[in-house]
Amino acid sequence: MHLRTGAGVIELQVLHGQDPADKHWGCPVREHWGLAGHQQLSLALEDKLAYTLTATASYEEAAALAQKWGSPVTDSTLHALAQRLGSRAEARIRKQLERPARERQPERAPTKLGVLMLDGWQVRQRGPGWGKKKTKQTRVEWHEWKTGVYYRNEHAGHTAGGRGVLAEKIVIGWQGDPLEFGRRLHWQAQREGLGRARARLVVAAGAPWIWNLAHDRWAGAGEVLDFYHASQHLWDVGRALHGDDEAATAQWVAPRRHQLRHGKERQVLAELARLKGPRGAAGAVVKREQNYFATPARRVNYRAIHRRGWPIGSGPVESACRQRQCRFKRPGQFWTAKGMRHLSALTEARHNHHWEELWQAN
Repeated sequence: MHLRTGAGVIELQVLHGQDPADKHWGCPVREHWGLAGHQQLSLALEDKLAYTLTATASYEEAAALAQKWGSPVTDSTLHALAQRLGSRAEARIRKQLERPARERQPERAPTKLGVLMLDGWQVRQRGPGWGKKKTKQTRVEWHEWKTGVYYRNEHAGHTAGGRGVLAEKIVIGWQGDPLEFGRRLHWQAQREGLGRARARLVVAAGAPWIWNLAHDRWAGAGEVLDFYHASQHLWDVGRALHGDDEAATAQWVAPRRHQLRHGKERQVLAELARLKGPRGAAGAVVKREQNYFATPARRVNYRAIHRRGWPIGSGPVESACRQRQCRFKRPGQFWTAKGMRHLSALTEARHNHHWEELWQAN
């Protein structure tokens, strides 16, 4: 038997045959080491390669890095490894969801605030017409990849330069039903202590599915409409009212943004609701933004929320989305739903403290 390891290829003389106990055919050494029937990579080498391919931006980049530390491997081998281990990681996630989450560090004191942040972004995937020369079916489809973050508020801080940073967080992704996405995020958050959090807060950009999910999964939690997105939508209203006159737009936006941030949110919401927009496309924009700001005042009570030391921006999940896009939305990438899910599950295993479980016996 030949086995590739971190020290190179080794040749072993091993026994194989029929087990006298249960009569199955196999190789005792392979079974003892947890190797599949035709597996040629040692578990330790698989660990290093899989960790490398989840921490780099492409299979090609991972292969180049592996070459540097002495384990030549092709990007196709890494792709196959990602699919096999990613399938195992996804299967473990599904199995975990069948039972209540056990807190990973129960010895920690309860957090004063558990923060949940949710968002979504679009990813390119292969449609039913992919690879066909002539077809009426779509070759490329865009699908929303939902991303969620959970962290304990005491883990939030700032660098010396003032940039926000989190000492620890969990990140999950899902394509499809928001309820399943919420179930997965909730399980991971419970594992990190959400169940003992004295308060919960959901921070998001404002998509309706997010608030619906929050009501279903985290009833009673505080809700915050991300201040940065709210500011952007104020600018959209201003441009619809003042056209290309940027000075007039800025003059309209600045005081209302200040009022929104400093305790006059009801005044701003009421004014926006009363607006009569111009005709045509600009009027449609005003109407759209009025629907966006038809939100409870408690979601935009930024002054009170900030004074409690709670976040008013969804930067952590925006950052998580951007990091995932740097891996899954590169030029020339067109994923299958299964391929993306497997690599994402493997990435989550590394990020969310499940990595070592991949090497345990099923």
